[in-house]
Amino acid sequence: MAAHPISPEVAIERMALPPNDNGFACIIDARTEDEFALDHLPGALNWPSLTNEERIRVGTLYKQVSPFEANKVGAMLVASNIAKHIERNVMGLSKDWQPLIYCWRGGKRSGSLALVLGQIGFRVWLIEGGYKAFRAAMLNDISRLVKPLRFQIITGPTGSGKTRLLHALQGCGAQVLDLEELARHRSSVLGRIPGVPQPSQKHFDTLVWDALRQFDPARPVFVEAESKKVGNVAVPQPLMDAMRESPCIDLQLTDDERVQLLMEDYAFFADDRAQFAERLTLLTELKGKAVVHAWQTQLEQGKVEPVVRDLLIHHYDPTYAKSVARNFVQFAHAHKAVLPDRHPSSMRHLAQQLSDQFS
Repeated sequence: MAAHPISPEVAIERMALPPNDNGFACIIDARTEDEFALDHLPGALNWPSLTNEERIRVGTLYKQVSPFEANKVGAMLVASNIAKHIERNVMGLSKDWQPLIYCWRGGKRSGSLALVLGQIGFRVWLIEGGYKAFRAAMLNDISRLVKPLRFQIITGPTGSGKTRLLHALQGCGAQVLDLEELARHRSSVLGRIPGVPQPSQKHFDTLVWDALRQFDPARPVFVEAESKKVGNVAVPQPLMDAMRESPCIDLQLTDDERVQLLMEDYAFFADDRAQFAERLTLLTELKGKAVVHAWQTQLEQGKVEPVVRDLLIHHYDPTYAKSVARNFVQFAHAHKAVLPDRHPSSMRHLAQQLSDQFS
């Protein structure tokens, strides 16, 4: 049975369906481990037709010897790898198993795997143009997904508990888009989380697309106000445009509570003052050497809380106030949401109020 080519657009439509209703039993990425790690379709399994090292070996032969010799070695390696995938993953499957397969351009690597599985008797679907074509279709699809959604933008100065409120909203059943969670970054210049690498831009785009396609347009989607970039990754422009035009909720918390909230949420800085001091050098151009040095001196003396308070009031607050007023057109008419304190019970109470009010 031959593989059935399918356009990326049709693949996107059918990915939302269950396997027994014209969906796919699974999605298989035939690229190398490194290509898969950079980005892959949501839920995809990695069955490399060539491993990282094997692809380099074949490519070197192609350039230094000849395409013919490279093709011979490539065919041998691909055949061996496909045999291993079948032995490990296919022997227990029934005939009605229907996978969707892709590689970089929908060529030899995915085609070889699809051919063998099709010869076994499985109905196999192959993305035309591979991952590259799928990514282009996916980026175009973000505009379609965003258009009917009703966003409620959670604004508020640094430390006001926006992320905690998002988590509380999610806990009470509201629809939430947590861009900082997807980006693995807390958005500010000091927002990199130690030991947690950010996804590639391509994978971040895929994560955002996958989140958007889960939402019910009949219900609001709560999302934190963000700048165009969250750390090193950029928010897709259609989503950014929609967010900036959406209604806002202005979250308010006292300065004392904000300082304590940040001390809790950024405890790794309090635990590693040297790292905190080093990170502050990123603000030298904005604040000047003298200010940054003064903060670093305080940290050396163990005075973490005064530095956090000073950062909030003299750096983050003025910057945030200008940014949100300039970029979010409905901020001037934002719904005021005042928190009495930073505690979870207060977050849950406000989350339930907002969920009920805007649903």
